[in-house]
Amino acid sequence: MLLLIDNYDSFTWNLVHYLGELGTEVVVKRNDALDVQEAMGMGADAILLSPGPKAPADAGICLPLTMAAAEAKLPLMGVCLGHQTIGEAFGGDVVRCHEIVHGKMGKMHHDNTGAFKDLPSPFDATRYHSLVVDRETLPDCLEVNAWLEDGTIMGLRHKELPIHGVQFHPESIASEHGHKLLKNFLDTVPGLASGDVKQPAA
Repeated sequence: MLLLIDNYDSFTWNLVHYLGELGTEVVVKRNDALDVQEAMGMGADAILLSPGPKAPADAGICLPLTMAAAEAKLPLMGVCLGHQTIGEAFGGDVVRCHEIVHGKMGKMHHDNTGAFKDLPSPFDATRYHSLVVDRETLPDCLEVNAWLEDGTIMGLRHKELPIHGVQFHPESIASEHGHKLLKNFLDTVPGLASGDVKQPAA
């Protein structure tokens, strides 16, 4: 079972739909509907932190839950706000992006690791954000594995733990390879089966 923490974002249900197409059982909980102990006691095989409209410090249990998952070596993925939460939880700064983007396409360059395994580089994906993880303050334990042409961080992973983040929205209909990217994460989770990659109907 995958526990999806909903940061009050409409894209949450796109993620639920995509994960369901990949054969994953998903339980959705709002970020203020339970505490960290309750979340960690649910027996989830993995956690996914959804996008959302605020900053990591305003995202309910997400920051302490990220650290609890890290301590337990529980696989965790963050999307957009969830990605920023990972960066901040491990000591990086989340800062204003040089541009505010809402529905803008971007070319995702990557190093073929983590969630980006076997994806073409670059590929197009949808961006909705005004904040980014600051590259200059990124802690040593985190590694940038996706970026824009100008170097803006679009993906990161923990060097030793099964923790991955993407700044863009793989669950957007306009993003390329969203199912495959999520499947790559699911495939790193022991006991959490993902089915064949299914593309949405045209």
